[in-house]
Amino acid sequence: MGMIRWIRRNLVVIAGLLTLAYMILPNLVVMAFSFNRPKGRFNYSWQEFSLDAWKDPCGVADMCESLSLSLQLAAWATLGAVVLGTMIAFALVRYRFRARGAINSLIFLPMAMPEVVMAASLLTLFLNMGIELGFWTVLIAHIMFCLSFVVTAVKARIMSMDPRLEEAARDLYAGPTQTFLRVTLPIAAPGIAAGGLLAFALSFDDFIITNFNAGSTVTFPMFVWGSAQRGTPVQINVIGTAMFVLAVLVVMAGQIITNRRKKTATA
Repeated sequence: MGMIRWIRRNLVVIAGLLTLAYMILPNLVVMAFSFNRPKGRFNYSWQEFSLDAWKDPCGVADMCESLSLSLQLAAWATLGAVVLGTMIAFALVRYRFRARGAINSLIFLPMAMPEVVMAASLLTLFLNMGIELGFWTVLIAHIMFCLSFVVTAVKARIMSMDPRLEEAARDLYAGPTQTFLRVTLPIAAPGIAAGGLLAFALSFDDFIITNFNAGSTVTFPMFVWGSAQRGTPVQINVIGTAMFVLAVLVVMAGQIITNRRKKTATA
């Protein structure tokens, strides 16, 4: 009976930990197999421990080139989506204009639409306009589908802002530019950062929309898909492990900074 009561009291925590373990398990498998030395083309069964792939992560032809291309696309797509998404979010929250409700609804359309539908639609648009498929068509497509996620994140943050803070700044003779840079923007920054991180991850990870509109351009997800047909090199696991560890470190750093700010504010 005591065990059953304990489980009932901690059911939410147990469910959360099990869900977290379920989500992290594939990353741990990738991490483990980055130290494997397979006997053959496929890195699907453990053979022996080796650091060879870590010593030469770019040992596979064209892999680092595709990785560099994906990072460039993600960076530019994030920049474009953050700039446009932030302006759209402020316009939707702060201003009243015709078709505002319709635009609010349409913002969610790329998030709800199946990727294959958006990919085919964009491909049709580019072909009808005579635009050559390549880096720029992929970048336009990435900005388009990342935009909705940035707008949603920034809009939620702006809607939770206390307007009295901006009124206080104006009462203290701050101009519109000073008020925006010193009050509004710092408060909205967490939402902008969240939208930017989400846009970067979505752009870097995208395969379906990219595959339709890339032409001869090969991004890292497309390289991984192509490699899986011939045999997955260990270096792919190395890149995946490095990105997973980097993402965890970024989250931990953000959490530490947030905790320190809270302690400073309460001190």
